[in-house]
Amino acid sequence: MGFNVLAGTRAPVRVWTDPYGIEPQAARQLRNIGALPWVQGVAVMPDVHFGKGATVGSVIAMRQAISPAAVGVDIGCGMSAVRTSLTAADLPDDLAGLRRAIEDAIPVGFAQRDNPVDPRRVRGLEQRGWDDFWRRFADLDRRVTQLETRARRQLGTLGGGNHFIEVCLEQGGVSAGRVWLMLHSGSRNIGKELAERHMAVARRLPHNADLPDPDLAVFLTGTLEMDAYRRDLWWAQEYARRNRAVMLAVLMNLMRERFPQVGYDEPISCHHNYVAEEHYEGVDVLVTRKGAIRAGRGDLGIIPGSMGTGSYIVRGKGNEWAYCSASHGAGRRMSRAQAKRTYSTADLAAQTSGVECRKDAGVIDEIPGAYKDITEVMAQQADLVEVVAHLKQVVCVKG
Repeated sequence: MGFNVLAGTRAPVRVWTDPYGIEPQAARQLRNIGALPWVQGVAVMPDVHFGKGATVGSVIAMRQAISPAAVGVDIGCGMSAVRTSLTAADLPDDLAGLRRAIEDAIPVGFAQRDNPVDPRRVRGLEQRGWDDFWRRFADLDRRVTQLETRARRQLGTLGGGNHFIEVCLEQGGVSAGRVWLMLHSGSRNIGKELAERHMAVARRLPHNADLPDPDLAVFLTGTLEMDAYRRDLWWAQEYARRNRAVMLAVLMNLMRERFPQVGYDEPISCHHNYVAEEHYEGVDVLVTRKGAIRAGRGDLGIIPGSMGTGSYIVRGKGNEWAYCSASHGAGRRMSRAQAKRTYSTADLAAQTSGVECRKDAGVIDEIPGAYKDITEVMAQQADLVEVVAHLKQVVCVKG
């Protein structure tokens, strides 16, 4: 499938789904984004839905500007995955013990570690750059100075909401039955705190006074405010990457303890809530992927579905009309509040049949029925990515 163009915008807004199927709130957001004078163009992914600050599933290319609310509060949120040498036959029939072991090893929800992670004590964890990374905490916005201890203790923790850890089985092909490990998390509380402080600053700047939506306030290149935001943004994106790296290493070591014969391929990692400096149509732009992954030619990426439907490992095709991007998941088709009103725990149990996971009222908002059909989403972006592997979860840990 190619793209459609959303009518009525100054900058081109290219859409990889039926534009008439986009919810009205999200369509208004996209038109507001396309009206901003700094926007070079917008690519809209098939998992598009209304979001806080900017539309989830949008890729916003700006000239010398960034909107901190478009990036959002979970700076650097993304995915990591690794294929193991194990097969389904190596796993026990009862997976409850494995789920409990994961929950014991990696704090979830609001939980944090009793003691900060010492990278030297985590087998398989990249050792370079840790001292410099933490040294740069002192350069961050002075209003988060008191949060360093919390940030250190939350490193290597999952968080809540739609963040998860999964054990999956590859579906079909010569590798059918191979076990994968996968997780989804971001920059935890420190990313949120930094984002909220900079969003408040942006809203007060004079050049943002007459925007169609105050949440789209921007910082401009060459200003002290932009310099401060970029410093904190790059650090928070690195925190998110290191957070996932710690959890993946802990998870891999946990599997080594239970399955001594296990081997691992090279891990895959990708942000899907972040900013990158890129070049398109002869112009240097700052690309905000708000619920989208980079899908440059040959790039490996991860596109998860819901907690009962499976996920995809993909390889990018480098489609520059989409700013070399693809969807970050299935995308919600209903809000969390609506999901809680619509579904019961019995529905949750039915829709997650065969998956070892929570099936209580606390995760009804994450029920598969609250999400779009991941197979349709994948079909709509066939010109953006090719499927490398289709995975189906057998264990899902949520916060």
